[in-house]
Amino acid sequence: MNWDIIEGKWKQLKGSAKENWGKLTDDELDQAAGNRDKLVGKIQEKYGVARDEAEKQVDEWASKS
Repeated sequence: MNWDIIEGKWKQLKGSAKENWGKLTDDELDQAAGNRDKLVGKIQEKYGVARDEAEKQVDEWASKS
């Protein structure tokens, strides 16, 4: 899915993101607000993964959404 669409539908997709990355709080997901870079940063921070791994996870999630 295109990131412009994800940003526009963030409220609906937030639940799916929460299922995928359960360690992220609602506040953190609200801060990301569909912004890919912010979401990647939050995943890096919470899960302790490298940026490229976080980007891979986000891209896989976006393609399923």
